[in-house]
Formats: sequence, structure tokens, C-alpha cells
Amino acid sequence: MKKFLDNFPFPILIVMAVLLGMAPFGAEPHLIEKINMLMAGTLVKPLDIFDLLMHSTPIILLFLKSLFYLKDQTGS
Repeated sequence: MKKFLDNFPFPILIVMAVLLGMAPFGAEPHLIEKINMLMAGTLVKPLDIFDLLMHSTPIILLFLKSLFYLKDQTGS
């Protein structure tokens, strides 16, 4: 996983996380909508589950890359 994430520069992951996390820009972002549905227990349609995964993947990848980077910097 670390080798896979090493291929993505931080700026690209940051841009991807912001763009997909906030899309669509005119209405309530899908990520917020899907998280609210998940908390309410109404996230049952396969399309909604896929939408949640699609919009959250860059954020998860950015988080994991940051953890690996910080771990490498501390020498652990």
C-alpha cells in the first residue's frame, strides 16, 4: 500500500480530496449527504454506497499517505 501511495504526490491528492469531497459545488456536497444518510441508517441503495466510497477515497488515501509520511519522518 505504501508503494502505491508513494506514486501520488501530495498536491494531487489534496486537489482530488477537495474536488471530490466538495462536489457538487452548487448544492450540498455528496459526501456530506451520504455521511448524513449513513448516520441516519438510510444508506441502503448500492448507488449511494458507491457514491460514498467514490467521494471519500481521495480523503482516505490522503490520510494514509500522511500517516506513512509522518511515520517515515520520525524514523519508526
